[in-house]
Amino acid sequence: MQDQTILVVEDDRKIRSLLRNVLEDEGARVIEAETSAEVMRVIAEMPLSLITLDLHLGADNGVDIARQIRTVSQVPIIMVTGKDDVIDRVVGLEVGADDYITKPFHVREVVARIRSVLRRSGLPAPVAETGATEGSAHFSFDGMTAFPDRLELIDRANAPCELTSGDFKLLSVFLKRPKRVLSRDQLMDFTGGVEWSPLDRTIDNQVARLRKKIERDPSSPKLIKTVRGIGYTFACDVKTVHPSETPAKSA
Repeated sequence: MQDQTILVVEDDRKIRSLLRNVLEDEGARVIEAETSAEVMRVIAEMPLSLITLDLHLGADNGVDIARQIRTVSQVPIIMVTGKDDVIDRVVGLEVGADDYITKPFHVREVVARIRSVLRRSGLPAPVAETGATEGSAHFSFDGMTAFPDRLELIDRANAPCELTSGDFKLLSVFLKRPKRVLSRDQLMDFTGGVEWSPLDRTIDNQVARLRKKIERDPSSPKLIKTVRGIGYTFACDVKTVHPSETPAKSA
């Protein structure tokens, strides 16, 4: 976590202090916030690598704060929830959180989750607006184009499609394995998520969120199809385009 800046949003001073000490020991720079106003001020003032966001902040609601964050930033968010806050976790993932941690937690789990999300969402050096990084490949499917190096998806109208880092990671898994049936266990493993259980709806909710953004009709998905009792398959043809395959311009 060296040189990473992490915003810890928590109204319990003891937990904030615990997270600060643990993350600073890992080499991260830690900023603290307790309220929605403080969160939005920090986001406006500095670039962040990741946010840990407690769902229950007294007068403020973590889900509402996540919605506000997503209107201005795609910074990775890890929700911190209570043991029985299943609905809150689902809603949190739907509004754009990348992962969640359940209280009470072990500090080693926190570090592991943060490292995992940072790896999944890590951006390369900035890319010039004129095109993809030299040597990088991109994927074309159903009128859309995905650029993994930029975590960018261009939609059918040639406009950027807003995806969270978690959305893009899941999409990348499908694009690299088109027309293969992938179980929920495999999807959790490929995306670096937590261990899946039959009662865990994390993958299902992430798929539903991704469908809303890439399907022509999310109520009748043609790209990401459900394989009953197993998982999902990306049913669309995918073309992987390498820079060397790009036609040269005529003189």
